[in-house]
Amino acid sequence: HHCGEGWFLTAEMIDMIVSGIPNIVCVQPFGCLPNHVTGKGMMKEIKRNYPHANITALDYDPGASEVNQLNRLKLMLSVAFADLHKANARQP
Repeated sequence: HHCGEGWFLTAEMIDMIVSGIPNIVCVQPFGCLPNHVTGKGMMKEIKRNYPHANITALDYDPGASEVNQLNRLKLMLSVAFADLHKANARQP
């Protein structure tokens, strides 16, 4: 199987998660096919294997609504802050 740079996107997300960076914004410019297939396409599997991962896909193309983009970012940040508060509450 050959997919070029696309597999690097998935590997990079996993590397970030295992390195302690669970909050990831996966930005897709202009309908980027490698990101669509191996970035967005693998998110469900990544989240299954790493339940603490907080991954959001964000499309930047002429058809993307700015309101939708901002709402996705706000939701992602809301989950990130909630997870941070939970982690801080568990620490003595």
